[in-house]
Amino acid sequence: MLLAIKSLGCGGAERLLADVVASGDRGAFEYEVAYILDAEDALAAAIRSGGTPVHSLGATSNPDLRWMPAFRRLLVEGRFDIVHFHLPYTAALGRLVVASLPRRLRPVTVYTEHSLWNKVAVLVKVLNRATVGRDGALLAVSPAAYDALPPALRPRARVVVHGVDLSLSRAMVARRDEIRREVRAELGVPEGELLAVTVANLRSEKGYDVLLDTARLTADRDLPIRFAAAGQGALEGELTARHAELGLGERFVFLGHRDDALRLIAAADAFVLPSHQEGLPVTLMEATSVGVAIVATAVGGVPQVITDGINGLVVAPADPVALADALQRLCSDPELGRRLASQALEDSTRFDVARAASEIEDVYRRLLDTGR
Repeated sequence: MLLAIKSLGCGGAERLLADVVASGDRGAFEYEVAYILDAEDALAAAIRSGGTPVHSLGATSNPDLRWMPAFRRLLVEGRFDIVHFHLPYTAALGRLVVASLPRRLRPVTVYTEHSLWNKVAVLVKVLNRATVGRDGALLAVSPAAYDALPPALRPRARVVVHGVDLSLSRAMVARRDEIRREVRAELGVPEGELLAVTVANLRSEKGYDVLLDTARLTADRDLPIRFAAAGQGALEGELTARHAELGLGERFVFLGHRDDALRLIAAADAFVLPSHQEGLPVTLMEATSVGVAIVATAVGGVPQVITDGINGLVVAPADPVALADALQRLCSDPELGRRLASQALEDSTRFDVARAASEIEDVYRRLLDTGR
């Protein structure tokens, strides 16, 4: 069983893949993982430490197609029964490699759609659409991702809502007071200030432009809110410059990549997700699983997880005033935050990665039994 993905960085799709592999039935399936972009390997060591072989295909960038012959060699040598593609770039080009093999060596292919079908480069989208019919199964990680599929593909698609390691989350909840003290001391957040945490890579779709403007608005309103954002990415320089231009100082800190992202979320008074687009964000599932008040934008699968006023606050995207208003509500009404957090924790039982892994492996079994 080979799971193929563009990178093993700290993005949502990559973390879902790693968690599913860790929760898989090793008695029934022998997992291996291949990734295209050699330098983006943050999760590779953790996957290997769990006993799963990991293969870098050696590409340096998207245009570097040398990974395709390397992938073909891996398929020939590995004689895999199933190749499960994650993310459209990997699937669109990876299927061409599979098709180049002699028929007796071709594995069955599976594809998981993690985001929204149309939110990719045109060439990749066209190639993905032209080749997706070769797959034995098509999965979507959320109802929103399913709804965004071309209508002709929906009848053969299946929604498998992925999840997080709830045992790890529950351990965080049990230590919440201790973790909260540690993180607030590390970040220099005094009692009486609301700690708003965002965990997302520094990419345009994550809405950091809105978050920075929101931080400026809350400062202008003299609200006791401290922002902390964990993540890395191509927009680091641009966002740092905007931070300085807005004069946010210590009110908003960029933390870079953090291996303890779940711990940061567990310590927060509010988890803020200002995205312009999403599928079903892993960090949103993590925030529910540790029982934190959530403020998120109504994009992608977010409204299918968060109901405004019940287990979080949902605002329109690209609206820093609405986001600031929601955070002001949490500042002025601590009981509201506690109620939202409690309901989010109760609702998080649906985000169990062990259940998701079992559902995916049922798909594998069906494909192996039918030879398709």
